[in-house]
Amino acid sequence: MKSTIQIFSELGARLAEFGKEERSRSAMARAIAENEWFSASDIHYAVEAIRSEMLDTEKIEKWLSKYPSLVQHRNLRVAIIMAGNIPLVGFFDLMCVIASGNTPFVKPSSKDRVLEEYIEQVLREIEPSLRIEAYDEKADYDAIIATGGDSANLYFRTAFADTPALLRGSRHSVAVLSGKEKKEDMERLSDDIFIHSGLGCRNVSLIFAPKGSKPKIAPRKMSRAYHNNYLQCRALLTMQGEKFEDLGEAVLVRSKVATFPRFLSQINIVEYSSLEDVKSWLATNDESLQCVVSAIEGIHSRQVEFGKAQFPSLFDYADERDTMQFLSAIY
Repeated sequence: MKSTIQIFSELGARLAEFGKEERSRSAMARAIAENEWFSASDIHYAVEAIRSEMLDTEKIEKWLSKYPSLVQHRNLRVAIIMAGNIPLVGFFDLMCVIASGNTPFVKPSSKDRVLEEYIEQVLREIEPSLRIEAYDEKADYDAIIATGGDSANLYFRTAFADTPALLRGSRHSVAVLSGKEKKEDMERLSDDIFIHSGLGCRNVSLIFAPKGSKPKIAPRKMSRAYHNNYLQCRALLTMQGEKFEDLGEAVLVRSKVATFPRFLSQINIVEYSSLEDVKSWLATNDESLQCVVSAIEGIHSRQVEFGKAQFPSLFDYADERDTMQFLSAIY
């Protein structure tokens, strides 16, 4: 059987051709047909993020070297209940379960079924002995990894109360500006906001900006589903008499209080006078945050560069919960 490094390095090589041959083009077309929020550009973006950050041979070697005592081939039955808000959002959990020597039992989201099944099939072709099974809610498992909204998280806690579980709920991402950002930085920040229609927990929806600054967010053409959300948001804010800046596909709302937007197509901006106040807010709300986009050194432990919010590395575990440590602790 091929090693973890060989399997996922080869997957990376194959994904370099994604969208260039009929099979992957067909999978992409079917995925878009089943989920109106997906677009070809977003799927390519997600595949490239996975390929470049998680499937590079040297990066995999460095990642696995962090877990020298990881017990391989224990063959635990690990259920993975995946979210489907962005393309292939559940891939890293699948990779962790396989890399830890266990058997994944996968329940893909109906919103991202096609792409998940495509990846599973490619993995089986790379290593025919690799076991990737379908999740059965009536079966027993040694561990559960489940991702969903806050209501789903509450259900998971009850349903899997007697099973070791890594459960994830809703989180948000923010940006902290210094006022010295270049045009290129703001264009990259726009990617962090709008890629995947803002549906990911790593999408920025709240911006802290120095008092008196006027950050420019670059509008772009969005999906029909996102555009409809924008129209609803704009109509409601207008009816309520709230001030906003219309970007054409999203609205920018300036607020004195740091809160996450009510609408997907709404971006909130809060002006600050003291950076220490911002750091205090980030610390207080840490459990609600997934990542912080900023060029200000030391602003947060999960800080990323502009344009890199949707490029998590192998060490950027969701909710800062180390999936490999979780799996290695189960006996």
